Amino acid sequence: MGDFSGCDLISNLPQSIIESILTRLPIRDAVRTSCLSRKWRYKWTTITHLSFDEKCVTISNDRALVEKSLIDFVTRALFLHQGPIRKFQLSTSYLQSCPDIDQWILFLSRNDIKELVLELGEGEWFRVPSCLFYCKKLTRLELFRCELDPPPSFKGFLCLKSLNLHQVLVTPDAIESLISSCPLLESLALSYFDSLALNIRAPNLRYLCLEGEFKDICLENTPLLVAMSVAMYMTDDIAEHFEQSSNCNFVKFLGGIPLLESLVGHIYFTKYLSIGNDLGILPITYNHLKIIELYQVSFEDMNEILVVLRLITSAPNLKELQISGSANALAAIEASDLDFWEKQCPSDCTFRRLKVVKMTDMSGVPHEMEFIKFLLKKSPVLEMMSVMPCAYGLEGRMKMLIELVRFKRASPEAEVIFIQD
Repeated sequence: MGDFSGCDLISNLPQSIIESILTRLPIRDAVRTSCLSRKWRYKWTTITHLSFDEKCVTISNDRALVEKSLIDFVTRALFLHQGPIRKFQLSTSYLQSCPDIDQWILFLSRNDIKELVLELGEGEWFRVPSCLFYCKKLTRLELFRCELDPPPSFKGFLCLKSLNLHQVLVTPDAIESLISSCPLLESLALSYFDSLALNIRAPNLRYLCLEGEFKDICLENTPLLVAMSVAMYMTDDIAEHFEQSSNCNFVKFLGGIPLLESLVGHIYFTKYLSIGNDLGILPITYNHLKIIELYQVSFEDMNEILVVLRLITSAPNLKELQISGSANALAAIEASDLDFWEKQCPSDCTFRRLKVVKMTDMSGVPHEMEFIKFLLKKSPVLEMMSVMPCAYGLEGRMKMLIELVRFKRASPEAEVIFIQD
């Protein structure tokens, strides 16, 4: 073997590999490589991904000193940088409404920035400067705790593929216009919005995540959507608005997404879908839908049960199903309309690909047990069904377990697991 002592192997690597190494280092460490040798003095200045946080500077109890140090570090890094900057990320709780950020974004808008992430902490909200809307090559934009007001002249981010807005102050008209003016948008996440009514028009959208207080949601043009996660928070005003609604929310929200593969509905999602005109027969079959997770389903509400039933019977290739019950179901001792299952379930209904079912927070009320019975009876290839009761007495758990054991199973391989803890 040759003698490599004293040979500087790293410095002689191709520039693309050196840049790849430096990009994977924290920016503070990448800058420190300038001390290695004369060759390394300016190598870090050409890296295209810049990520800044509090670790860039020494943390002390003097907040003003930390803020100044961080501003100086970022400003100097941008001043010394050479060439294009593809990604800029700032994650800090020390900078809120800081005028220096405006200057950084102005600088980035002139350097072909493609990915911009601003995660700012508690305190005064940062108002995004108008120069952001001149970043014509943006493919990814993430804003946390910001105020967004697109100028009238803004025509959209024509290259944007991913948009994440978390606790962002923006008018409903502006956000609808922003979404619809990004023709290549594939991923959209909106979280912690208050009383927002939203029409989403995004013909290339594939991934959608919504969390907040939504008065109304309409997926008006999202035919390519494949994965969705929705959490809805309910206030008294929104609950009253829901009660006065007459349109069928299910059809309005899920009626135009035939390619859906994964659906996760958190708190109040099935409640929202259940509002409006009678579902009847759905105008769509979800041939690609393989995973459904629905949380806090009220088995006291026949309309919510109908939503779940219509959804799973319209997904002939469903493989995994997870349902959690609502704690309110504990109040129900008796249930009416137990003939509901015979009336509403298609006699030829069979879940031919359903293999895994998880039922959590089950109270053992009649309609919950009827639903479990229905799934066991109609799932010929089921491999595992787990049932986890919510926290209530041993007597109630034993009663539920005895009832479960008696249910017939279409699948000889089906294993029913009763999880007590």
